[in-house]
Amino acid sequence: MSITGYLTDFSLPEICQLLDKGHQTGLLTIFCEPTETSLSKIHYVWVYHGRIVAVAKHLNHQGLVSLIAQSRWISSSTFTRLIDQCSASQPLGSYLKSRGALRTKQLKWLFQVQVLKSMCTLFQLQAGKFKIDFNVPLPTREMTGLSIPAMAATLIGLRALPNWDILADKLPPPDSGLVTVMSSKYHYRLDTLELQIWKYANGKISLGMIAQRLGLPVEKVQQIGFQLIAVGLAEEVPMLTQTTAIPVADPLGRGLLEEASTANVSYSFLQNLVGFLSSKVTA
Repeated sequence: MSITGYLTDFSLPEICQLLDKGHQTGLLTIFCEPTETSLSKIHYVWVYHGRIVAVAKHLNHQGLVSLIAQSRWISSSTFTRLIDQCSASQPLGSYLKSRGALRTKQLKWLFQVQVLKSMCTLFQLQAGKFKIDFNVPLPTREMTGLSIPAMAATLIGLRALPNWDILADKLPPPDSGLVTVMSSKYHYRLDTLELQIWKYANGKISLGMIAQRLGLPVEKVQQIGFQLIAVGLAEEVPMLTQTTAIPVADPLGRGLLEEASTANVSYSFLQNLVGFLSSKVTA
């Protein structure tokens, strides 16, 4: 089964959150709009149990190979021989390290360029389409053997985001608050501002008031609030009485959950997806 949609409706941070929380394995394909002239048309992101393991611009399994070849850490003849000897079930990076051809520091550099830098670029997309194919084979030739939780990659990407216009309608409003989500799974090294705002995540003070107390622009507090929500450390809570919304998302929920019974996609993932879409409609 596959799920498709538009990034304007379902942002990349939200996609990463659902993949991470649902411990999903699959291939996330991002189709860039023609206006994004500085980017490749298609990007492929492989996820294993909610962790990003590889990112590539093509499906020819030559991205990591080319990156290693360009580094010139290994002679061409030796590299060719080692590639031929590497088992199809083992990540190429791990195999090269086990044979002494690469060091841990070099693997981390490769992962940073191949995965983290690419993800930071994808978070800047103004528009595009996405497709998630579940339980696809892992591209071991594209894998360093390292991985990162999808939501941890989200935090890195959002911190580096130069323009928040693309997520403006996703930010929690100034009259809403935050409440801490208690979970032992997610541990992040928050920066000073993130920690300051997270300390106010008690559901009793609005983002606008937090901005006043910290002497920050409201937009900055909204952005950091979105970061905390996107990585599962906080949830948005209304500070004002909300009117009862019409449950227009109910038929969509039934349809998706019925399809789960015949497809190889986790029931909990679709429940999370339906809950998310429902909250967007009723908010």
